[in-house]
Amino acid sequence: MKFLSVIVAAALAATAIGAHAVDETPHAIGAPHYGDTLFFFYQDKTFSAITGLMVSQHFERIAPHDDEAEVLRGGMLLAYGLHNEAAGVFARLIERNAAPSVRDRAWYFLAKVRHQRGLNEQAETALAKVAAPLKGTLEEDRQLLQAQLLMAREDYAGAAAVLEALKGSPTAGIYAQFNLGVSLVKIGDVEHGNALLEAVGQTPAPNEELRSLRDRANVALGFAALQNKQPREARVALQRVRLNSAQSNKALLGFGWAAAELNDPQLALVPWTELAGRGAIGEGDAAVLEARIAVPYAMGELGAYGSALRGYQEAADGFEKEQVKLTESITAIRAGKLVQGLIEQNPRDAGPGLAAFAGIAALPEMPHASHLVPLLATNEFQEAFKNLRDLQFLDGNLSQWLDNLGAFSDMLDNRRRAFANKLPAVRANTGAADIAALQARRDALAGELALAEAESNAEAFANPRQRDALLRLAHAQATLAQSKALPAEMSAQVELGDAAERLRRAQGALTWQLSQDFSARAWEAKKALRGSDSGLATARERDAALAQAQRDEPARHERFGARIAALAQRLQGLRPEVAVAQREQQRQLQDVAVAELERQQERLVVYTAQARLAIAQIQDRAQFARRGDIEAPK
Repeated sequence: MKFLSVIVAAALAATAIGAHAVDETPHAIGAPHYGDTLFFFYQDKTFSAITGLMVSQHFERIAPHDDEAEVLRGGMLLAYGLHNEAAGVFARLIERNAAPSVRDRAWYFLAKVRHQRGLNEQAETALAKVAAPLKGTLEEDRQLLQAQLLMAREDYAGAAAVLEALKGSPTAGIYAQFNLGVSLVKIGDVEHGNALLEAVGQTPAPNEELRSLRDRANVALGFAALQNKQPREARVALQRVRLNSAQSNKALLGFGWAAAELNDPQLALVPWTELAGRGAIGEGDAAVLEARIAVPYAMGELGAYGSALRGYQEAADGFEKEQVKLTESITAIRAGKLVQGLIEQNPRDAGPGLAAFAGIAALPEMPHASHLVPLLATNEFQEAFKNLRDLQFLDGNLSQWLDNLGAFSDMLDNRRRAFANKLPAVRANTGAADIAALQARRDALAGELALAEAESNAEAFANPRQRDALLRLAHAQATLAQSKALPAEMSAQVELGDAAERLRRAQGALTWQLSQDFSARAWEAKKALRGSDSGLATARERDAALAQAQRDEPARHERFGARIAALAQRLQGLRPEVAVAQREQQRQLQDVAVAELERQQERLVVYTAQARLAIAQIQDRAQFARRGDIEAPK
C-alpha cells in the first residue's frame, strides 16, 4: 500500500499553494498596487508579482489589503520551497492578530510548511488552531492534510473518520475514497476497504488525472490480492488497467504472476512477452527487467528448456552489457554533460519570473540517452532541474540590474555635468530682480493708498485722461485769475465771468465723476496691491528654492551615487553566492541522476544473478536428465 502517500501528495500538489493564498471571494480591490500584484500573479509571473508586492509593502501602498497581501506572499514563498521564510510570514500574521479568516489560512499554511519539513507533531498543533472551515476547496485540502498527518502516525481509524466526510466531494472525493479504502485495510476492515478501492477502480474517469488514479487503485488491488494468494481476484483487477498508462508495466507483470500462481505458464507468457518487448533494457523499468527473466522462467515451466536457456543467456548478457553502458552514462553525467545538454536543448520560456519553467522536451546528446527516460520522469529530478533554472534566472536578473546600475551611474554623471554647466548662469541671474527695492516701492504705494482713502482723495485714483483734465482746469483757473487782476472794459469783465462759470461747471462735473469712481478704483488698487504681495512672495520662494537647490543638489547627487555604489556592491556580492548555489544545485542534480542509474545497476546485478542461477539450474537439470536420474533438482 505504498501508493497512499503518493496519492495524497498528488492530491495536495494538484492545487497551487500561492493561488489558495488569495481570498477567492469576489470583492473590490481597494489598492491599485495590490491589484498590480494580482495581475502578475494570475499570469504565473510570480517573480514579478512577489518583488512588486514587497516593494509596495515597503512603501505602505497595500492598505486595506495588508493581511491578504502577506498571506499571498507567504503562499508564493512556500510554492518556491522557501519554507523558513514562509513560516516566518505566517507566524507574524498569527502574532499580530490578523482577521480570523486570514489567521486560519495562516495556521493552515504553517501546518503545511511543518508537514513538508517532517515536523508532523508541530503540524498537527498548527492545524488544530484553525477555528472555522476555510473558504473554497482549501477546506478539503485542510481535511486531506489532517488525514495525512493521522496516517503518518498510523492512526488509520482517525484518518478514516476524516476521509469519510470527503467521499462525496466533487473535487477531493475520489482521492478521499482511495485513501479511505487504504486506511480501512490498514485497520483490518479489509472487506470494506477493498470494496472502496474496487469502486475507485471502476469509477468513470473524465480526465487523465482520474484515469491514472483509477489505474493505481486497480494495481494496488491486484498486488494486494497476489499477496493474499488470490490470483483470480488479482487478474480481475489488473485487467482493468489501461495498456498505455503509466501503471501498465506493473499490471502486465502482476497479471503474469497471477497466471503463474494458477499454474498456467502459457497464459503468463502473453503479458510477460509483451512487457519484455517494451523499450530497451537501458530504460531501466524494473517491471521490464523482471519480464526479461520471467519469460524464460515460463518457458522452463512449459518444458522448453532450450528456449528457456537461450532466454536466460540473452537476458544475462544484455544485463552485463547494460552495466557497462550505465557506467559510461554515469561518467558523462559527473562530467556535467547531462545538465549542460538539458539546458541547451530546452531553453527556458522568455516570460519573466521563476515560475516560467520550461519542461524537458528534448534529450541532450549523451552516450546512452535511453537511460534518462525513467530519470526525467521523476519528480525529484524535475524539481532539482527547476531549481537550477530558477538560479539561472536569478543570476541573469542580477546581471541585468548590474547593467541597469551602470546606466543609472551614467545618468547621474550627465546630471552632475549639466548642473555644473548651468550653475554659473543661475548664480549670475540670482538677485537680478531687486526684491528689496520692489518691496520698498510696494510699501510706498500702500502708504499712498492708505492716505488717499483716509482723506477721501478721489483725485489720487484719477486715470491719465482725468489727470490731464485736472491739469488743464488748474491751468485755466490760473490764467483766469491773472486776467481778472488786469484793468479792462465792462464787456471784457462780462466775458471773464462767463468763462469762470464754465470752468466751475467743468470742475464740478470732473469732481463728481471722480467721486463716483472712488470706491471701485480704491478696490482695484487694493486688489493690485494684493497681487503684488503674492508676486513678491512667489519671487522670494523661488529665490530661496534656487539658493536651497544650489546648496542641496550636490549633496543629493552624492546620496544617489552612494546608493548606486552600495547596490552595485550588494549585487556583486550576491552573484558569487548564486554561482555557488548553481554549482551545488548542479551537483545535486547530477547526484540524483547518478543515484537513479546506480539503482538501475543494482537491479541489473540482482537480475543478472537470477539469470545466471537459472542457467545453472537448467544445465544441472539437463545433466541429470542425460544421466538418467529419476529426479532432477529444481
